[in-house]
Amino acid sequence: MPDPLQPVLGGDEPFDATEFEVESRAELDALLAKHTLAGLVVLGLRLDRDPPDLSGVDVHDTLFVGCEFSGPDVETDLIRRGAHVVPPLDGLPYATHPAVLYAPEDLAAGFGEAGFAGMYDTAVYDHFVAHGGAVPDIREALAQRLHDAGIDNALGKALAAWAKTHGQQGAVGIMGGHAAPRGSSAYRMAALLAQRLAAQGRLIVTGGGPGVMEAANLGAYFASRTEEDLSSAIDALAEAPHFLDHEPYTAAALSVRATFPLPELDLAGRLQHGGLALPTWLYGHEPANLFAGQIGKYFSNAVREDSILRLARGGIVFAPGWAGTVQEIFQAATKTFYATDGPSGAYVFLGVEHWTALPVAELLRPLLARSPHGDQSDLIVVTDSLDEATAALLT
Repeated sequence: MPDPLQPVLGGDEPFDATEFEVESRAELDALLAKHTLAGLVVLGLRLDRDPPDLSGVDVHDTLFVGCEFSGPDVETDLIRRGAHVVPPLDGLPYATHPAVLYAPEDLAAGFGEAGFAGMYDTAVYDHFVAHGGAVPDIREALAQRLHDAGIDNALGKALAAWAKTHGQQGAVGIMGGHAAPRGSSAYRMAALLAQRLAAQGRLIVTGGGPGVMEAANLGAYFASRTEEDLSSAIDALAEAPHFLDHEPYTAAALSVRATFPLPELDLAGRLQHGGLALPTWLYGHEPANLFAGQIGKYFSNAVREDSILRLARGGIVFAPGWAGTVQEIFQAATKTFYATDGPSGAYVFLGVEHWTALPVAELLRPLLARSPHGDQSDLIVVTDSLDEATAALLT
């Protein structure tokens, strides 16, 4: 079985836009020809494979993070010559400093051979639970913080690649209940809305879980296909509607991906076709969302929640949901009230019946009307119409 960590350790992209970070062997080799790595950061490279000759290279103030070396003597020599080395921690199923975001194939690695229990994503969750879950011991806590810092860094680079192609228009967040079954009306509405927005060049951002979140990433996955194709995919997924049935649920997602494969795409293309998902191993009992184009999976739920809402400046869709969705609504409202992350797009509450029975939109209006940055209550849209929702988010 291929090493499931290797895709996120760097090496897939020959070069990137970051001036001071080295994340592939090709980029490293180009710099070694100049005999200097001084002041640079080398991230997660397997330097124990075909080891490069670093003996004549200036490594003053070079930071090697999560790199594998051919032996401790190499690390010692680098430190003596002015480098800083943060080695990967042994015995972990995950990279302590991933250089790029995860792809669905990374999280699903092992499913074909060993089913859900043998997936990379499941192995990391099992490790997370065995080491204290949300309250890990100090060694595990340090490893998790390093991992999440790597995801933060990789997320910034992915967003830069998106902006270079699609401009600075704000991403659209789509939130809602994780328990919405595949094939339900809430699932279909979220998927169709996301498809329309992605086709218009909007980046879809979700929490990376099942239910409405999977529906949104699925819709973005079908950005270049027809609504009929999307409907056929949902019908196929609905054969395994509930995420707690881990094995058939995951198998159905992989089957739909195989039936409707994507062409080879660059990073911005992968983000358009699937969007961005930011899940957490805190909720690792939920199967991986395998339709996102790129996945920034975190250990810290707090960092993950803030990142989703910080990015979704082009508007947020709140499909029917309960406590978790309501928490996100008011967390987002605080950002909008104080404009901590810049101007805000529309707040679209999709599902009039649900949001009438759970009247959080009515609580938001007087709050946003008193924003120190002016009355923002007009951002709130409560609707059953996908046309109205799309228009509000594309304005």
